[in-house]
Amino acid sequence: MSVTNLYRIGNWLHRHHVPFAATFFKALIRLFFNCAVDPSTQIGKGTFFAYGGIAVVVHKNAIIGENVTISQSVTIGGRSNQNGVPVIGDDVYIGAGAIVIGKITIGNNAVIGAGAVVIKDVEIGEVCAGVPARSISK
Repeated sequence: MSVTNLYRIGNWLHRHHVPFAATFFKALIRLFFNCAVDPSTQIGKGTFFAYGGIAVVVHKNAIIGENVTISQSVTIGGRSNQNGVPVIGDDVYIGAGAIVIGKITIGNNAVIGAGAVVIKDVEIGEVCAGVPARSISK
């Protein structure tokens, strides 16, 4: 059983208005994988949590596209004193320890380097790295 499988079951229960059971699957994810993924989060098909999703935190209002790879210790969430959370496109790779925060959009086929702190939009096919993240390739 993986983070993705437990999330999919919890998400199905959430969408079918069985909140107690959905919360149970959220707790299982936290217990077995030390990962915080809410069943109400929108995560597309084919998205993969590398290394079991260890220490990944995803805001419940974040939107993650299809075929996204999320490495370990990634944070996807909001910023203090700002409204909104990230929208991540399809076929995106997010490296280990990356932080993607705020009301931003990550374009399709983008690559976020390990340890990057992304606080601005990333264009389609762009490669970003650094603190704060900046484009290093397109």
